[in-house]
Amino acid sequence: MNKFAILFGLSFILPIKVLAVSGGGNQGGPAYESWQGLIIKDENRCSPYDKKADYEYDQNVEDAIVASMNGQVYGPYTGSYFESDSETDIEHIVATSEAHDSGLCSATVSIRKAFASDLLNLTLASPKVNRCSKTGKCGFDAGEWLPEKNKCWFVNRIVQVKQKYKLSIDLNEYHALSSVLMNCTSTDMIYHSKAKNLQPTTYDAPYPTGALSIYDDNQNGKISCKEARNHKITPVYSGHPAYPYMNDRDGDGVVCR
Repeated sequence: MNKFAILFGLSFILPIKVLAVSGGGNQGGPAYESWQGLIIKDENRCSPYDKKADYEYDQNVEDAIVASMNGQVYGPYTGSYFESDSETDIEHIVATSEAHDSGLCSATVSIRKAFASDLLNLTLASPKVNRCSKTGKCGFDAGEWLPEKNKCWFVNRIVQVKQKYKLSIDLNEYHALSSVLMNCTSTDMIYHSKAKNLQPTTYDAPYPTGALSIYDDNQNGKISCKEARNHKITPVYSGHPAYPYMNDRDGDGVVCR
């Protein structure tokens, strides 16, 4: 692989070569390759997949998704804006079925449910885009489906999510992810203009004031634990849009346990 630099988030990373690593340690076992810390191997359903039982999530997470996008009901895959979140589905960037077959099949139910509600892996999409159809994402991985818009953001999120949960990628997915990222100059989400004749714009603030408009009930510029509990988002972790407006006294990245 030729040496080159890609912009990955806010820092440059030199992509490592695909490395052979042992899957069996001293006891032997299959040899796998890795890229960006992700093992490359075929998907494997090592236990039954039950989305309702193992990957349940609260519909209130939709408020947090909207807050993370400046309070806009926006579908990044198509650059579309919606009047209400009733027009959209909660979309798992790495589908729960794909994550199950990439490693979560051996994880505990608590980890699976944490994955299902993790804002790092959630966005909004129209039912036509999210669900199974000729052009829909369904349960496909990046080797099988890529969005019309925001490809760099989408691919970067997949890598981040799979790194966080130690999930594997298959060979086709590796080729898709690496080929997209090598051409990216930014992995920020692009908020395309509603007017077709205007150039796309981006918002640099990772947690915009949309969180206050949703969770700050008394409008004092802060979010209390009482307010967080009223909205059923506790405990609040550092990755949640409400977190920057809350008081984490011990600095451990979690408030309102």
